[in-house]
Order: sequence, then structure tokens, then C-alpha cells
Amino acid sequence: MDSRFAPLGFGPADILLPRDCDLNRWCVVACDQYSSQPEYWQRVAGYVGQAPSALHLVLPESRLPAAPEEIDAIHRAMDAELAAGRFAELPDSLIYVERTLSDGKVRRGLIGQVDLECYGYTPGSGALIRATEGTVLSRIPPRVAVRQGASLELPHVLLLLDDPERAVIEPLGAQTGQMEPLYDFELMEGGGHIAGWRLNEAQVAAVARGLAHLADPEVFAQKYDAEGRPVLLFAVGDGNHSLASAKAAYEAQRGTPAAALARYALVELGNLHDESLEFEAIHRVCFGVDPEDLLRALLAAYPGAHLGPGEGQQLRWLHAGGEGIVTVPDAPYQLPLATLQAVLDPYLAAHGGRVDYIHGEDVARRLGAQPGNLAFLLPALGKDELFKTVIFDGVLPRKTFSMGRAQDKRFYLEARRIR
Repeated sequence: MDSRFAPLGFGPADILLPRDCDLNRWCVVACDQYSSQPEYWQRVAGYVGQAPSALHLVLPESRLPAAPEEIDAIHRAMDAELAAGRFAELPDSLIYVERTLSDGKVRRGLIGQVDLECYGYTPGSGALIRATEGTVLSRIPPRVAVRQGASLELPHVLLLLDDPERAVIEPLGAQTGQMEPLYDFELMEGGGHIAGWRLNEAQVAAVARGLAHLADPEVFAQKYDAEGRPVLLFAVGDGNHSLASAKAAYEAQRGTPAAALARYALVELGNLHDESLEFEAIHRVCFGVDPEDLLRALLAAYPGAHLGPGEGQQLRWLHAGGEGIVTVPDAPYQLPLATLQAVLDPYLAAHGGRVDYIHGEDVARRLGAQPGNLAFLLPALGKDELFKTVIFDGVLPRKTFSMGRAQDKRFYLEARRIR
């Protein structure tokens, strides 16, 4: 990594961009979206057909668990695209991205790579780059299986920088005339519009200076009243499981020649204070359960918990027989989600069934209303509390929040060699 960026854990990368293809068909949304809506992915597959597309290079979670031959097919597709000269390489580069979302707002970001030695996802980690939410360890092995043996990575990870002065990324928006234009097109399935430019050397140097200022221990301690605590420069906003899988795959190769490439992972860096970033709740839908029995377990878990509104944390629920609220007075956790998850996990382990993490209340309601299902509709997290909560309390419960709707998640576009 560029020596100016090495202490920062994020910097320029050798980025691959697809060429000689329809970019609208190439770009598909992050693999962890629409996991309970296989019809979405079937529709995308019909639209893409046999055209060159990232769809052939990733594994949507709606298809998990995957058979070994399916993973082998992904690896062969990657090798075939490389052999066909599908990609143009941008050595040692940062890409400035403007993504027009489905609501018309523009999200600004920087594409580069992170040093996985600087990233930690375990609770209590003091790493420079940290997970914001608990990691579901069972979701890592299937992704590691895809990454191991893969010649390419395609990123959907979004890192967050806490830059209220908007001094690092936002100034680039007025400087695109001094950059090399790379792409500018519409995304499929209502995904909005995306445009990207390659930074020049002066702009790369300015980014390094801005990040170094935020990483200064004195600046950090004063900003968060966190004297003596390790600096947190980047928090994972989206794609934590993909980054955790990249870390696990790298650790398995540490000490081998392959580790030189595996040590890094391509990501997009965004500013927490970008006006387009809105934290939205991730709802829970339990499948294959007795809804009334699960609600009784929730009520029994907390003294004074009762059906209906009242003083305390309120958990909204919905199933085929109706909907309502469970109120938990004097809840032992700060977040309603933590109060719920502390009951869900042991209940499902003992009684069977499964839980899925659903973006969008409309989808959660539709799924929850089906017989044998129970949906919990959760409030959104205030994003201004994110960094301080991670610094002082550690990771949040897994899948606490989402940044925007499913169609506004990162689409696979850029790639990087990892073998």
C-alpha cells in the first residue's frame, strides 16, 4: 500500500473495471439483498441472460447453501473473464463515485482498498477499522468458500468515516473536471444512477492528509472524549460479513505467497454525515414458528412485560392473526433490538424455525402475515450515536441498522485480483 496511507488502513488499489459490455447488465446489487425474495434474483437472471455480468461472479444469499459445483462455476467464470480481457486495470488508484439513489439524493464515496490487518470484527476490538454490529459466524464459511479459490473480488462493503466537517470526500465533488471520467450510466431494477472518476495525484495526496488528521490520537480523543482509547477511524456500514469473510480467508493464507494479495479488500468509503445516508431499521421475520408461543416467551422473559403500549421499550409485532405491541418496562438493554434478540436466539435454538433480516417494513409485513411466520418491526438507530457507541460499548447487535433501501445498496462494478 502507498506509504502515505499505510498507517491509515485505507488507500489506493489496483482496480479493475469491466469493458466491452453493457454496464447496466454487468452491475447487480449486493448479494445479501432480497435474500427472502428469490423472484428478484430470478428476474435479474432473466434480464442478464448470458451477457457478461457480475451476476455470474457472485453468489446471492437467496441461493445459500450453495453446492460445491456452483462455487466452482463462479470461479471458472472469473477466470474466463480475465482470460477474455474483460477488465481494464487502473493501477494504484482511488475512484470518486457519485451514486444517485432512488429518492434522487446523491451519495458520494471513494473506492480503494483496506488493509485487513487493520480490521477487527470481534467484540471489544480496538482495531482502526471495526465492525459496527455483531457478526453471524455461521454466515462466514459460505462466503469464505466463494473467496477461496477465487481470482477476483467484487466489493459491496461500505466503510464509514466520521467527518462532520466534510473535509475528505465532499471537496472532490467540485473537482471532477480535473479527474479522468470512468463511467456514467443507469443501474438496473430502480437502482438509480452511478458515475465515477479517477483521482489525480494532488487529490490522492489531499485525501491522505485529511484521513491522517482524523486518525491523529489527540484529535480523536478530543472529538469523542475518549482519552486513552484506541483510535477508530472507519466503521463498517454495510457488508460486514463480506469483510469478515475476506479477513478469515486472508488469515488462512497468512505466511504464504498468496497472502500479499489476500491481505487487502476493495471497499467504498463514505462519510457518515453525507446527507444521503439515512439509517433504516432491519426488521426480523421468524419463519416456521408458533407466533403466539414465541410472544408468550417474550413476555415471560422480562418482569412487567405486557401486551399493548405503555412506559418502556415497545416491540411491534405482526402475524397472520393480527398485530400489536409488546411493552418492556425497565429493559436491560439500550436498544429494543437487543431486548428482542436476547429472547429470539435461545427460543429458535430450542424450538426450531429461523429468523431472516428484512429491509423495508412493507416486505416484513407481507412475510410476517403468512401462516407460521412472525414479524417484528423495529425502529431505526440514530446515526449520530454510531461511532461513540462502538468506541465505548463495542459492536451493536447483529443487523441493527441498514443504510437505505435494498435498491440503494452498492452494486457490483469494480473488481480486484486476489489471486
